[in-house]
Amino acid sequence: MKLEHDKIVPLIEECSAILKRKLPKKLKDPGSFSIPCEIGQGTVGRALCDLGASINLMPLAIMKKLGIEEVKPTNITLQLADRSYTYPYGIVEDLLVKVDKFIFPADLPFWTWRWMLIFP
Repeated sequence: MKLEHDKIVPLIEECSAILKRKLPKKLKDPGSFSIPCEIGQGTVGRALCDLGASINLMPLAIMKKLGIEEVKPTNITLQLADRSYTYPYGIVEDLLVKVDKFIFPADLPFWTWRWMLIFP
């Protein structure tokens, strides 16, 4: 079957896109997606957002920076992509998190991973 130019093709239920020979216009890199964030009484500054994440992780260095001292032990275990396991330092429950103009409670486990300690 040969592709015909400038022909109107009706979309059916199984079709979600029409292929064209033209490439889309290259856009400028928008950079990282970050927003202002406050946790408890402290300001984190601009927090990097992961739009696909469904787990809250916080480096221990941020916990210390915010002056959070009430940490509960937890039985959480996180399996990493390399199939190794890691365990949090502890968890802070019902901590108020302000993201932009929205305030909501969150349970935040704090981790002691070395690579996370490089964050400001």
